[in-house]
Amino acid sequence: MKENNIEQLEFEKQAFLSIFHEDLREKINEVNNFANLIEVVLDLGRKPEARYKDETIYLREEPVTREEIENVVRKLGVFDRDNRAGIEKTLHRISAVFNRRNEVIGLTCRVGRAVYGTIEPIKDIIKGDKSILLLGKPGVGKTTLLREAARVLSEEMNKRVIVVDTSNEIGGDGDIPHPSIGNARRMQVPFGKAQEDVMIEAVENHFPEVIIIDEIGRTEEAKACRTIAERGVRLIATAHGTNIENLLVNPTLQDLIGGITAVTLSDEEALRRSTQKTILERKSPPTFDVLIEIRERGIYAIYHDVSETVDALLRGFPANPEIRTIEGMERKKTLTISTEREGSIKVFPLGINASDLSRAIHSVRASVEIVKDLNKADLILAEKRALDKRIEILDFANRIGIRVDTIEKTSLNGLKEYLRNLRERSFYKSTINYEELENIVKNVLDKNQPLELPAEDDYILIEEQSFISKFGLKSEVIGIKPNRRIIIYPRRKNERNVPNN
Repeated sequence: MKENNIEQLEFEKQAFLSIFHEDLREKINEVNNFANLIEVVLDLGRKPEARYKDETIYLREEPVTREEIENVVRKLGVFDRDNRAGIEKTLHRISAVFNRRNEVIGLTCRVGRAVYGTIEPIKDIIKGDKSILLLGKPGVGKTTLLREAARVLSEEMNKRVIVVDTSNEIGGDGDIPHPSIGNARRMQVPFGKAQEDVMIEAVENHFPEVIIIDEIGRTEEAKACRTIAERGVRLIATAHGTNIENLLVNPTLQDLIGGITAVTLSDEEALRRSTQKTILERKSPPTFDVLIEIRERGIYAIYHDVSETVDALLRGFPANPEIRTIEGMERKKTLTISTEREGSIKVFPLGINASDLSRAIHSVRASVEIVKDLNKADLILAEKRALDKRIEILDFANRIGIRVDTIEKTSLNGLKEYLRNLRERSFYKSTINYEELENIVKNVLDKNQPLELPAEDDYILIEEQSFISKFGLKSEVIGIKPNRRIIIYPRRKNERNVPNN
């Protein structure tokens, strides 16, 4: 595999150099730094430039001629509607600058590389069965992740994968896609044909298990995604926006996360919720189950349940994603994400479906671990009728001092409700200095700047966030254990004059 990669890299290097005049090729080889070459720029009447990560050099003193540009264009073929062309079996991109007579007078020749390994922190999610939406600013690596997802699912999981490649960013130019997408099939979007048409065509004609799409940005594309999801095909896509809040206020793409509608409550319900009579609620199930924000290269904020996240945000609660990093994966020397938490409550379920309990724990991000050994349990969670039939367990718990909770609603929603209530109880003796924490919160309010707290165990983080929320501030848990910690954010400008409850 390593030898194949070396051969591919050498092929891609020579393919890139082959489009230039011999003297430019020789100069680039003489510099001997192709691994850090970003692009070569040819502008009519100016000296040709090679731009590297840390410097820009002139490849010669003589300016670029019209004939030189025309020779490069002849080797590339036709430019597409975005004024871009490529080199077959590579990810290199050549963009043209035209004059008013539609003649090419400049070229930006960008080196394209397949980056491997960036998918590792979220590989378990990619290998799962949920539809995934990726968000992030331009250049943060969204397309690279799609490329790796196509490879992993088609080669390692043997899935039928189709990549809908609108601008050939994922699979490269030409009819033969780049090997970095593995065994995935690639459908290009022809001139004059909308991306959503090709998406639907892929489902109707080629029977994929997974469809991968780059840059959902139009209402029609969002509707096509819902149609595909309703047909049971898994989606992995990117969308315009940097975080989930962007989608909530974007009427074009709201449907991807369920849409938003205004609902009028009765007087009694508004009083019970302590809200106004007209509130915003999620309109329908989201098209995507999981949303991942790529905050920086190799840093991922994961919302495992888009439905619950959107509902929480609409009710004014902070959304606390799980943070994963490439560095964190390397430190652990394993790619398995542990769901166990330091300081977690160890629960022995009795008469309760352990799978449902595990899903509920994961969904509400509860600091709870399921154990099968009573001697290791902090708490027995029992369905009442099951406990009545196992009196010996109750006697054992009383002897060694294990707390016993009974629950009537053992459905998934009932278990989630129980776990949320469990957070509010003082199961552990608190070690928080609330006076000191209050001073820190006041400092955030006074200086209007975010502040990071020291790393703590999960159950302390929950208490800290609960206390911070009483001041009307939002907070977020970041980092990988044992360095999980809280950032307290100041109020936004339009919130500063809102009095605290």
